[in-house]
Amino acid sequence: MAKKIRIKDIAQMAGISPGTVDRVLHNRGNVSPSARQAIDAVLKEVNYQPNIHLSSISLRRSYKLVVTVPEFEAGEYWASFHKGVKRAMSVFEHINIDCKFMYYNQFDLYSCRSVFKEISEMAVDGVIIGPTFRDETVFLTNILEEKNIPYIYVDSQIEYTFPMACFAANLYQCGYLMGKLIDMITPADSHFVLFQTERVGDASANTTILRKQGLMTYLQEANLHTNLHRLSFSVGDPERNEALIGNYFEEHPEVRGALVLNSRASVIANYFERHHINGVKLIGIDLTDSNIRALKAGRIDFLMGQRPEQQGYLGVKTLIQALIYGTKDQGGYIMPLDIIMRENVDLYQEFSDIAFVEGK
Repeated sequence: MAKKIRIKDIAQMAGISPGTVDRVLHNRGNVSPSARQAIDAVLKEVNYQPNIHLSSISLRRSYKLVVTVPEFEAGEYWASFHKGVKRAMSVFEHINIDCKFMYYNQFDLYSCRSVFKEISEMAVDGVIIGPTFRDETVFLTNILEEKNIPYIYVDSQIEYTFPMACFAANLYQCGYLMGKLIDMITPADSHFVLFQTERVGDASANTTILRKQGLMTYLQEANLHTNLHRLSFSVGDPERNEALIGNYFEEHPEVRGALVLNSRASVIANYFERHHINGVKLIGIDLTDSNIRALKAGRIDFLMGQRPEQQGYLGVKTLIQALIYGTKDQGGYIMPLDIIMRENVDLYQEFSDIAFVEGK
């Protein structure tokens, strides 16, 4: 029996991204003449015959998708992810897709639990999950697997679950790299403080747990783990933070470096500005609007970029293509980690072109 020619086989032979091949096969435009010529030549060479019956049936039916991620405000990390989802939906606007967004409070375990329970009782064709709390995610995915409903992770992976695909940075490496950076930009044998956000329900975010593991590995290798202090702060209670952080720095004047393992580094940076704390280096995560302002002002030294908009785009695109064409062999996709500083932030374009996103 002749081997079935897949879209990714055609893409490899033509030297073109699978997404571009898909657009040619389904006549969706936005393809350069040279790319179209290369793909047409391969199609002729392999005598490609599309499965018209499968495509016509799949394209006629409607699909119900759920995207569940933390709630957000404009300019925050998950707002960028949302833009990527919307862009993917526009690419597949010819498909009858009902995409429902269901948000939860990432600082409240019980909010996540309630939303995930609601999703588990819904009739859907596929789910995209931004997993914050491990146990709540395992609860939802176990039910999805029982119902044979495909799901995709974005932002982080949960061990011992079986997503169709996962689009996330390597969080362990992110934490390790943050440790190495803070060590490089502070005096020898410096003390550091790890700022952690308080969450209702006494459970840490999965992303924070994995980054912390990487951070601690570096500090142990560098024999600096005993120099690390920890301090919890509140995202929603700035008055409490004033007293909490102020008391901490009065008691620990030896601290020369600070790390925030989520997107809220600007909370700490703004405190430093208000209280004229200039001798402490600060590293955080994500290009939120508030983090970028603090970076440009010199209050944050480095930010780790994870390309959330690209995660959103690729997550939705992969799920839709799986539902339409029956593709299942996806697996994990590690997103690049970008080290952003004041000198290069204006040149950084997270999602400037579809061709870049699809790996051309």
